[in-house]
Amino acid sequence: MKAPAFRYARPESLDEACALLAAHGSDSRVLAGGQSLMPMLNLRLAAPAVLVDINRIPGLERIVEHDDRIEVGALARHAEVLRSEAVRRGAPLLAAALPHVAHPAVRNRGTHGGSLALADPAAELPACALALGATLVLRGAGGERRVPAQAFFRGLYETALAPGELVSRIEYPRAAPGWRYGFEEVARRHGDFALAGLAAAARFDDGALREARLACFGIADRPILLRAAGLEEALAALDAVEVAGTDVYPESYRRRLMRVLLERVLARLEKA
Repeated sequence: MKAPAFRYARPESLDEACALLAAHGSDSRVLAGGQSLMPMLNLRLAAPAVLVDINRIPGLERIVEHDDRIEVGALARHAEVLRSEAVRRGAPLLAAALPHVAHPAVRNRGTHGGSLALADPAAELPACALALGATLVLRGAGGERRVPAQAFFRGLYETALAPGELVSRIEYPRAAPGWRYGFEEVARRHGDFALAGLAAAARFDDGALREARLACFGIADRPILLRAAGLEEALAALDAVEVAGTDVYPESYRRRLMRVLLERVLARLEKA
């Protein structure tokens, strides 16, 4: 199939991009990596009047290491983030999750900000943002605003982005002493969207688990954050989650997968 007709704009600054998005509102879409948007256009699942290509905007691809955080620009390609030593040092959970994102060709074009803005409930990066307590920096015609990851994901492909806004960068708190990280997912094939997955950040003191941020994905209309001080508490929190099922993968199956992932990842972190 072919995409519907649209106007194409290629701004060279954030201000210009925000002005275009503000002028066209919900009739516009942002083009970053295009790995999700272009298939949606070709399948006529999206039909924007204006496509705003942000790939010429300088600085949006940068990965910057600070004493207390790692900043990942919205245009940073998955492959670049995966290769980044700053990310490996400061946000090792991202380094563990990114090999599971699609396939090399997609990782070479797909962008960090684009994955978060799409908010696919089976995607890896939104769950990592939740587990790490990331902050998304949004830019619009009125300036910047900062939204915690827990408030950003609101439902199936639904986020806190207002009309005319885009994700400019993501701030991840730097890995602190005592914290351990784990990631695992179940998919039909490596690179497919997950049937169930877990991104975990856990703090240990004297070998004992004190707190854990457990982001479950692929089981609901958005990534779900469980906060617990142990496996039993995490399993009890999972029992309260409304898990989505299909004819092929019923709710009971996905819930069971998630329980196994919680048990497996937390056991591995305790031994680390």
